[in-house]
Amino acid sequence: MPRLRHNATLKGLGGQWYHSTAYLRHATYNQVMQTTTTPDLQLPTPLLAKVLRLQALFDGFGSALVAFSGGVDSTLVLKVGVDRLGERCIAATGLSASYAPEEMTEAKAVADQLGARHVMAHTMELTDPRYADNSHQRCFFCKSELYTKLFELAATLDLATVVDGTNLDDTGDFRPGIRAGKQLGVESPLVEAGMTKADVRAVAKAWGLPTWDKPAAACLSSRFAYGDPITVEKLRKVSSAETALRSLGLRGFRVRHHGDIARLEIPLDQIATVMERRDEVTSGVKAAGYAYVALDLDGFRSGSMNEVLHARVASAGLRGSGPA
Repeated sequence: MPRLRHNATLKGLGGQWYHSTAYLRHATYNQVMQTTTTPDLQLPTPLLAKVLRLQALFDGFGSALVAFSGGVDSTLVLKVGVDRLGERCIAATGLSASYAPEEMTEAKAVADQLGARHVMAHTMELTDPRYADNSHQRCFFCKSELYTKLFELAATLDLATVVDGTNLDDTGDFRPGIRAGKQLGVESPLVEAGMTKADVRAVAKAWGLPTWDKPAAACLSSRFAYGDPITVEKLRKVSSAETALRSLGLRGFRVRHHGDIARLEIPLDQIATVMERRDEVTSGVKAAGYAYVALDLDGFRSGSMNEVLHARVASAGLRGSGPA
């Protein structure tokens, strides 16, 4: 069957016609099987149906610019995009002080491994006081800047749309960045295909993608308490401290910034390693510019910087940011 084009329709069972996005959201396994190429038979049938929907969605896009962070979600999106669209699917990563240099390097390496063209989009969110003031809506202004630049880039590259790596689980939490993407028209094919984080990791592992077990990452601005203004100097301080810890083999941690204090959130199964290498940990973090190094005994938990704000935000009738 020919590949779908943007805004195309296709004929379902019973002779009815459906708009492509609506069809793919509600299609049965057998219906989607008729619109796709030979599936990966190693996947369980329910998960295979989601993968087939994902593939068909890209067929419908015709061409796409993938907002690519190098994490497991956007890696799977890029993999499917390249498989279905070839050179008409390009990866784009936002370049700013808000992201660790290692993340940029890893993103480029993964895109190269997938055979995808990879471009950078320079973003200027730090020049926006609404972002730099670091309110609970910070992510909205960051993503608005990123996606605006990506749509401009997509137009220059003659690509039909911009897609991201938002998965179904992400929609169950308040994410200002997701709202920004929706307002600008960003497509979220993993959500449309009904894929959760566990689904994404399972497919990525089955396909041998290098990021299948990569811990979730967040921009460096998430290391600061709301109301603590974001500056390039502070971001570099956090980045340097996390680079030092990463060099010791630690993964999935955060360095939370509290003025002269670095509060280390380490996965519980790695705290013993931190204690064994205490001197290296403290010297590396202090070299980044911190006077004190504190180990959070609760370990790493996503969104911990929201904890002290929940009561205040709720009493004000607002909602907090998503995890980071």
